[in-house]
Parts: sequence; C-alpha cells; structure tokens
Amino acid sequence: MKIIEMTATFGCLNKATLRPGEGFTLVEAANESGKSTWCAFLRAMLYGFPARDRTKEGHLAEKTRYQPWSGAPMEGTLRLEWQGRDITLYRGPKGSTPWAAFSAVYTATGEAVPSLTAETCGETLLGVSREVFERTAFVGQGSVILSPSADLEKRAAALATSGEEEVSFSQVERTLKDWLNRRRSNSRNGLIPQLEGKLAQIEDTVEQQSGLLRRQGEALQRQEELTAQRDTLKAQLETLKARQDRQLSTRRAKAQEDYDELLSRVEQLKKTVQDLPDAETLRTAQGDLSFLNTLTANLRQADKAAPEALAKARQAEEEADSDPCFPHQDPRFAAAQAQRDHDEAARQIKKGPSPLFGLLLPLMATLGALGYDHFLAQPAPSYAAPRYALSLPWAVGGLGLGAFVMLALFLARRSKRKKLSALLSRYDAQTPDDILTRAADYNKKVETAQELRRIYQAVETERSKLLTQKEELTAQLLALVHSFAPEVTDAFGVSAALSRALQQGEAYRLAQSEFSAAERLLSALPAPQSAGLPLSAADLAPTGEDPAELAVRLKEAEDALGQARQLSAQLYGELSAMGDPARWEGEKAALTQELERRQEEYDALAIALDALQEAGSQLQERFSPAINQRAGAYLSTLTGGKYDTATLTRQFQASARETGDAAPRQDLALSGGAAQQLYLAARLAMCDLALPQEEPCPILLDDVLDAFDDARAKLALTCFLETAQRRQVLLFTCHSREKELLNSAPVTVVNL
Repeated sequence: MKIIEMTATFGCLNKATLRPGEGFTLVEAANESGKSTWCAFLRAMLYGFPARDRTKEGHLAEKTRYQPWSGAPMEGTLRLEWQGRDITLYRGPKGSTPWAAFSAVYTATGEAVPSLTAETCGETLLGVSREVFERTAFVGQGSVILSPSADLEKRAAALATSGEEEVSFSQVERTLKDWLNRRRSNSRNGLIPQLEGKLAQIEDTVEQQSGLLRRQGEALQRQEELTAQRDTLKAQLETLKARQDRQLSTRRAKAQEDYDELLSRVEQLKKTVQDLPDAETLRTAQGDLSFLNTLTANLRQADKAAPEALAKARQAEEEADSDPCFPHQDPRFAAAQAQRDHDEAARQIKKGPSPLFGLLLPLMATLGALGYDHFLAQPAPSYAAPRYALSLPWAVGGLGLGAFVMLALFLARRSKRKKLSALLSRYDAQTPDDILTRAADYNKKVETAQELRRIYQAVETERSKLLTQKEELTAQLLALVHSFAPEVTDAFGVSAALSRALQQGEAYRLAQSEFSAAERLLSALPAPQSAGLPLSAADLAPTGEDPAELAVRLKEAEDALGQARQLSAQLYGELSAMGDPARWEGEKAALTQELERRQEEYDALAIALDALQEAGSQLQERFSPAINQRAGAYLSTLTGGKYDTATLTRQFQASARETGDAAPRQDLALSGGAAQQLYLAARLAMCDLALPQEEPCPILLDDVLDAFDDARAKLALTCFLETAQRRQVLLFTCHSREKELLNSAPVTVVNL
C-alpha cells in the first residue's frame, strides 16, 4: 500500500493536505505544527478510534484529544494505491457521532470497494491488526520501545510455522496454567485440595459423633447445677432490690425538686435572650468590631499620610518646573533639545586648520620660483638682472596670500569658540557631555515628581476605600445591635451591647446545661417497683452484701445456664444433623473416586504444559534467529558497527552485544539513544519478517532521531533510504539536521 494524499480536519489541522512521495519522504515542521497529529490521523483513518478508549485522569481519549481546534466537524480523506488501484477513504461525522461515517471508493469511478469496511479497513489494507501495526511500522513520538502483544506474537510465530495465526504460545500456556490452578493452585485452593478437605471432614465425622454424645451428658448435668445456683441468687437479690427502692424514692424526690427549680430559672432567662441573635452571629459581630477598630486606626494613618504625600509631590513638581535648563518642558522634548545642543557643541569643539597654515603658501611659492630659476630657466644675458631676482614677485605674492589665509582661519576659529561658549553657558556646562547630564537630571526630577504624584493618588484611593469600609461596617454593626439595643449610637456602645448579649446567652446556655443534667438525673431514677412490698426489720437492716456483686453473680449464673442449655441443644442438633453413618461411607467412596479422576486430569495437564513449553522453546529456536539476525544487521548499520548482535525475547524485551564482547547488555543498561536504536532495529526487522510483503505497508517515524547524534542520525537516514526502495517511508522531524544530512539523496521533502 502507498499513500498518495491525505486531507484532514483533525486536531490542529484544518483542511490541511499532505502529499508524500513514493519512496522516502521527509516531513519537516516546527513544534506544534501537526506532525504527530498527521500520524494519529493516518492511524485513525485506517483503524478508527479504539472502542474502549476513555478519558480518565492523566489520559485523554483520542476522539476527544483530536477534536478540531477550529470547531469544524472532524473528518478527512486518505487517497492510496492498493493492489494496483487508486482508492479514496473517507471518515467523518454521522449525526452527532464523530468519526462514524465511512466510505471506501475507487477514485476513478466512485464505486464502493466491497472488501473495505470501517471495522476491517486497516487490517485489510495493511494485512495486520492495529496492535501489530503500532508495534512495527508505526513508530509514534517517544514510543519506539516494544510492548508485549498477543497479535504480534502470533505474527512472529507464523514465521516459524506454516503461517497459522489463530493462537499464540502465551495464550495456550495461560489457558493450561488456569486449568491447572483450577485443580490445584496451592495447598488450599483448587478442586483437588477441596476434595481432599471434604474427604478428611467425612473421616472425622464418625469420630466426632462419639465425642458429641459424651459432651451432651456432661452439659445436662452442668445445667441442673446452674439452675439451683441461679434460684438462690435471685431470691437474695430481690430482697436487696426492695431495700434499694426505698432509698431510690428519697433520691428521686430530691431530684424532682431540683428539676422544678431549674425549669423555672431557664424559663426566666429565656425571656431575656429571645430577641438576641445566635452566639455565632454575635461572635462574628465582635470580630467585625475588631476589624472596624483596625480600619479606624488605618484611616487615621491614611489621613496623616495623604497631606505628607501631597506635599512631597508638589515639592518635586516645583523643583522640576523650576529647572534652570528646561523650565516647564516635556522630558522627551528636553532630551531631544539637549541631544541636538550636545551634537552642535561637539561639532564646534572640533579643531579646524591652524592659522599657521597660511605661512606654508609663501614658503612654497618662493621654493617653487627658486627651483624654476635654478633648474629650468635659460641662462640670463649679461646685461639682465641677477638670476634669483625673478623669484621675488612670487615670494611677495605668496606672503600676501598666506596672511589672508591666516586671518580667515583665525576669524573662523573665534566664531566657533563664541558659539560653543554660548551653548555651554546656556546649560552651565563645561563640556558637551554635561548638557546630556543636565537633561538626564531633569528627566529624573520629572520621573520623581510623577512617582510621588502616583504615591499620593494611591494613598488617597486607599483612604477613600478605608473610609467607605468603615462607614459600611459601622452601619452593619449598628443595624445588628439595634435589634436588641436600640439606644446604641457609637462603636463603644456596640462593643458593650455585644458583650452583654454574649453574657446573657452564656448564662442561658449554662442554665440549660444544668437543667438538662437535672432532667437526665431524674430520668435515670425510675420509680421503685417494689416500694409497696412489706419489708421486715431484718430485711431493712444492712447485711453487708453488695447488690451489684449479687447482680453480677446472678448474671454470670444465668449466662452460664444459658450457655449450658445452648451447648446441650447444639450438641443434640449436631448429632441429629450428622445422620446415618452408612451415608457418610457412601459419600467417602464417591469423593475418593472423584479425587482420583481430578488427580489424573492434573497429571495430564502438567504433561501437556511441559510438552507445550518444550514445543515453545523449539519454536523460539526457529523464530528467534530470523528476527535476531535481521535486527542485529539493522543495529550494526544504525550504530556504525559498534553493536553486531541484537536479541529479542518472547516478551519483546531487547538486548544488544557490543562487537567483540562476550555478554549482551539489556536495554536498561544502555544509554537512551542506544536503547532507541536497538528497538528501532527490532521494529525494522519485524517489518521485514512479520508484515505482508506483497503489499508493503508504509513506515511512519515520528521524531525517532531526537536521541541520535549526528553520525548515527546519518547512518539511520541511509538505512531509511535503503528501506524506502521496498516500502514507503515517512519521517516526521522538527529539526533541519536531517535535510542537511541527506544532501542530494532522492528524498521528497515536505515543509508543513
């Protein structure tokens, strides 16, 4: 299968299109531009969303995670080549259900492809299930490590057999172990231990019957002794009970008197608190009153701080306005003017040509004339003037011109000094840099004045806020207190009223507590039941016996008698429940036969499990070399020959051996980059051996080279180029390194 074009409204993608090449396609894009989203989109187009995928803590379901950011319906098309035909897949919303609509048509004719459905599309096109695809050709971001999968194990096992993929070794092994555990998981659980336990119980039943008969006789004798002891203690306790009832009537009368007195007091106090708010409201009001005092203190501080802040602000503003260099000027205008004057002063201070420069002109004219006369002119006639008399006019002219140049230079320098002096005196400056210093000082004065004005405004705002809070809280407290103390007019009166109300409420609650205690005491003193019974003088006289002790002894005797009766009845019930001993012998024989049958099943299952494990080992010996050999070759390519051997267990845990070493190293002992290279090699090997070769499915690689250094990244790209000759390869990356390493290789580069 080859991908021709994908169009998606999916997650951050909004009607986006991706067209990979036929071989190796490098998709380069920045972070958060949709690389991983394209990979998830292709997987969703092929296999849909997992039915059991649910959003939970720490995990977002795919159908929720990839809802379009634009708010549009989630939909997309996938155009591909399969079995030599151009096919277009579509998935989108169906009513209110996202991603429920599906169609697969031939692109040229629009006719439906009969073999493709929403449920079987991916497995039909790629030839493998979603689990196998995710663990071989689909290398998501950060998920290069392989995880166990029954489907992938079936595919791998098919390499060593005739191609049967219905069951896996681990599934059959698990089933046999479950059957063994059902029969004997340990010494207590399982069918066999249960049968052994039942058989042991039956063998103990006959022995228990004789013991039960003996114990029943002993229980009946103990029952008679306890009955006589109970009757004696009961008579003694009734006499003591009558004596206590006489005393109880006196205590009850006193408790009734206290109850009536406290009831009257509670009713009186209730009238004083019936108009008061509850205690929690009063305590809250006291807290508000304390906060009001804090507001008052803060308001006094704000009243004091506001004039001080205003005075400071005005003083700073006056200092800024009275600045001798920039009076009442905008700081930006002042800074610009100072910069211009600074630049002008700097130009004026630069020195021009010296007036002595004028002396060079006559000197040069004289020397030139002398040279002309001496070297170039014809010899003078005898009657003519001397030779050097011809140079005199040139010398005189040069002196005049020099004097004029000196005067002009002198006047220009004098004008510059005057302009410089005027600029510097305006700012009371010594140098041009002092002008910028004056402007910076003025700007600092203005900023100080503005900051002090902001401070004053903040103080004034806070003062107004405090005043408003104080007025609102005062009104709130007065409204509360006026409900029970209308004469209060100030905060002091509020405080006194709240304290008085709390004291009244506390007194009422204390009286209620005392009344409740008296009521409980009166309820705990019931009317004596034997108060009217006649008692002799001997009965009323103290005997020294403790009624509580007699009651305890009676209770112990009654409990012991009840236990004796219960034990006797229990023993009789147990004997009756045991039934005929012949029945127990029959059950014993049946259990023995069932136990032998279950033991035979257990032995047969153990033999089958041993045979399965031996066959699994042989199958692993046939399967592992093919995968390991191919994975080792890929690993050697990816690491530049540093590692030459890779091993993959049935649980898909990988290890690697460095070239020249004797022992392999597990993946956990390798560096992060080496471990990713190891599992990438295993995935490529599984793609070659476990995936259908007649319609090679594409390989998707999402940022798999992040942990690779430049050298191994280049080796990996070379490996991908070689793989791209057999199947389509899409590498998504957020770096530009891969494109630079590929140079002029035959690669399709797509920039998102």
